[in-house]
Amino acid sequence: MTADRRAPVARTPYGDVRGTYEYGAGHPDGIAVFRGIPYAAPPFGPRRFRPPVPPAPWAGVRDAVVFGPTPAKPPYSEAFARYLSDPVVPGDDCLNLNVWTPEPGRAARLPVMVWIHGGALTRGSSAVPVYDGSRFARDGVVLVSLNYRLGVEGYGLFPDAPANLGLRDQLAALEWVRESIAGFGGDPDRVTVFGQSAGAISIGALLAAPRARGLFRRAVLQSGPPEALDRDKVRRMVRRMAIRLKIPATAEAFAAVDRSMLVEAQAEAGRLSSPVLGGPAFGLVVDGDLLPTDPLQALTGQGAAPGVDLLMGWTRDEHRLWLVPGGLHERVDRLGTVALAGARARCHCGPELPRAYRDLHPEKDTVDLVGRLVTDHLLRVPLHRVADARLGEARSYVYEFAWPSRLPALGSCHALELGFVFDTGHTPAAAKLAGEDTPDTLAAILHTAWARFATDGDPGWPAWNTTHPVRVFEDPDDERIAYGPYDPELALWEADARRPRRAQGAGTFSTTGGGPLPALRRFRRAP
Repeated sequence: MTADRRAPVARTPYGDVRGTYEYGAGHPDGIAVFRGIPYAAPPFGPRRFRPPVPPAPWAGVRDAVVFGPTPAKPPYSEAFARYLSDPVVPGDDCLNLNVWTPEPGRAARLPVMVWIHGGALTRGSSAVPVYDGSRFARDGVVLVSLNYRLGVEGYGLFPDAPANLGLRDQLAALEWVRESIAGFGGDPDRVTVFGQSAGAISIGALLAAPRARGLFRRAVLQSGPPEALDRDKVRRMVRRMAIRLKIPATAEAFAAVDRSMLVEAQAEAGRLSSPVLGGPAFGLVVDGDLLPTDPLQALTGQGAAPGVDLLMGWTRDEHRLWLVPGGLHERVDRLGTVALAGARARCHCGPELPRAYRDLHPEKDTVDLVGRLVTDHLLRVPLHRVADARLGEARSYVYEFAWPSRLPALGSCHALELGFVFDTGHTPAAAKLAGEDTPDTLAAILHTAWARFATDGDPGWPAWNTTHPVRVFEDPDDERIAYGPYDPELALWEADARRPRRAQGAGTFSTTGGGPLPALRRFRRAP
């Protein structure tokens, strides 16, 4: 990618910004890129642990050519850093966003896609190279990516501060898009939000938040279901940090602690967290204000987000990214029935369900059986419920990404589809997870489907109906639609839910929920 000396300028309610034109394969006319635009004031000093407020206006034209500061976050462990990139940009002004557009400053009224990154609500940023938006802009879509507060700064639960501050940041960014995107050639009435993992969980909450109504027309949930955590689980995470820091578990006390110390305490308090193992975590909570009810309940039983079209899905082997780094994959397999018993506790299910999974999939080894059981509980079952509940109300499209990584043991793991969605498989950051020489044709197919969905609401395969069509992305030459591929598992979960032996628990995709796998706890290495 190269840049020239011309400088596109766009107007926002707070002042003008100057970006740069960048050139590369597929867009010879150049894409205008604006990086590090503040959508809210720095959330520090008197604004720490407070809802976002608008940024201070500026005079003249502000340069927007480099990524803005990233929120405070711990680094990935060495085992996970081999696969995942997470740049750090120092500074206080971390509530910022980026825009890629082919038509800056013109009344083009192009469709808009707003990206919300994943990372378990504790890591990640819009500066990850895989999230480069130039290919979307090349295809006539204005791409916006944003940063939001993470970890205890964004999702701590305190008696003296509002909850869900990171979600409030995302909402402020969407309000900025509503007010400002026309100045970048975008149509504020044609906004699609899309996100992966924690980003998809965030979108589930935005779909359920009354204040977000009207800010977007469509939504894409990649490998993340609508959910809210039990408030006590988040409070326990805060208390663990407070004990380590030897301070009260209040926002006032936490605000007095240096950010680097908070990050260290947070990393240690969440060291045993994992989607498969459970453990402490930060997450979204029902707060009676911004998020008045559980997002899954709102979308399946209360008719939330009427008229918003959804694109939802998963990767075939989600669990392999959670287990392969650090060798936990082999340890789970060796534990056999012990691991299955732990999965039962994790999923709040009876003993009949793991046995039924074994009967249904006799060819699978223990680790893949555990992984499939947990992934179905945390992800596929709730997304199926959402799609079923919306029949006749709005269109839903479901996909599975099944192309396997070229790296050993990863399979079609969590986050693998990202380089294909953004068509950035050529970047070293994408190759860390997918390997070299990924199929360009498959990337073009997946990327085009997402752009089509944002443009006209149709990604190119049948909408969800009673036959449960799932578009499977695996072979670039095979436009395969599988009908009801997980219906046998869904029937097992429905039968399990009817057994009157216990209260059913709602799992959590992020990192908490039911009991962990006790025999594996000593092997866990933090991501």
